[in-house]
Amino acid sequence: MDDTQLLPAPDASGSRPEEPPRWLNEQEFRAWIGYRRMRALLDLQLARELAADQGLSEPDYDVLTSLSDAEDRRIRLSEMADRMLWSKSRLSHHVTRMQQRGLVTRQECPSDGRGAFIVLTDQGMETLRAAAPGHVAAVRAHFIDLLTEEQVRVLGDVTEAVLEHLRRHVD
Repeated sequence: MDDTQLLPAPDASGSRPEEPPRWLNEQEFRAWIGYRRMRALLDLQLARELAADQGLSEPDYDVLTSLSDAEDRRIRLSEMADRMLWSKSRLSHHVTRMQQRGLVTRQECPSDGRGAFIVLTDQGMETLRAAAPGHVAAVRAHFIDLLTEEQVRVLGDVTEAVLEHLRRHVD
């Protein structure tokens, strides 16, 4: 492939950008496409198993685990939305559906009349306790146990580096 094939087409004015993009080499492309495909298939498989085993969606599980780790098993709705990278409106609708199933409830925030806490119910905690062993087994079977100890360590380093970079751009 010659260099002209790596340059983008001229824009409407007929000019090209001053510097060509840094296209991915074969190794980088393999890693990027592999990651994208792996993520999509892994998410799909884990979601299928979680739904089949416990009738939970991945967002349900994320909300339940976040609440189970929180002080008093409750988190402000706005904080949870930030954690999940969802809008408050989207999370509020999701929480309403979880409330209807008895997994969570809402409490008004005494210091902020507009704010609300999402609270994990006892039923929600029991649902999480029932779901966690199967979910962890699925994560192991479809991901962790396929890797060597060194690959897991490197993956942890890679994810921390990317997350640190992305947090600076989101905040």
